[in-house]
Amino acid sequence: MKRLPPLPALHTFWVTAQCCNFTRAAEQLHITQGAVSRQIAGLENHLGYALFQRQARGLSLTEEGREWSLRVQQVFGLIGDALEQIGSRRDTLQLKASTCVMRWLLPRLMQWQRERPDVPVELTTTVAYTVDFRREQFDAAVIYAPRAEQSAEARHLFDEQLTPVCAPALRDRLSTPADLQQQVLLHPTRDERDWALWLEAAKTRLSNVSQGHHFETLDLAMTVASQGSGVAIGDSALIGDDVKAGRLVTPFELRVPTGMGYYLVYPPGTAPSAALEALMDWLVNQAQQA
Repeated sequence: MKRLPPLPALHTFWVTAQCCNFTRAAEQLHITQGAVSRQIAGLENHLGYALFQRQARGLSLTEEGREWSLRVQQVFGLIGDALEQIGSRRDTLQLKASTCVMRWLLPRLMQWQRERPDVPVELTTTVAYTVDFRREQFDAAVIYAPRAEQSAEARHLFDEQLTPVCAPALRDRLSTPADLQQQVLLHPTRDERDWALWLEAAKTRLSNVSQGHHFETLDLAMTVASQGSGVAIGDSALIGDDVKAGRLVTPFELRVPTGMGYYLVYPPGTAPSAALEALMDWLVNQAQQA
């Protein structure tokens, strides 16, 4: 393959071709007229033909020069587009979060974009509860983990506290935890551990726990519960917006902490950008208000 001409010389040619004047090209490039002349001469020597006709009254492009001018303009146009597009993507904060926190996080990110359109956020959802910044290119992540395991790069959002939730129409049927025996129990996980933990704290034993419906995500269980098809168990913070909106109610006051929590983390050993710092502070404040 033929050796490509040097990029600086091509850029000098492109600028010179637009004005056909070494002096004006030198002014735009902030170099001397002699440097412009030498770069053009070197480029012509590399190509093996002249790009300009040197005349007493100035310069004019040769036929080859006109063809090169069109091609080089396209090349630098593509480079300019790449700089703008790639730079724009880099300015967008890349955030990862588990699907279990979407019910709380997504409305707040939408509010953030309305308030701070200058700091766009691209959200990636996953069923995983953690993030590996060594292999995953994210600016930050919302994870679900034990409090004792958190590093200095973690910002605490809220602790998980379980409580039953149901549609408003079912509230009057649930005076005590024992009344759950007459209801269909909805499980946000396959292992039934959330209901087991809450019922143990409520000192209540039910025979219908395993007879309920199991779902892959908290969001699905909450959606079915809001339709009046059963009583689900969920984190009081994650369902706060649904309770405020009247889609769900919490029939019992008992909230049972699980020892787990939700945290906003960023890559260890790094300093967050000003944009990321602003987003993290805002989300922490939202969690505290909730």
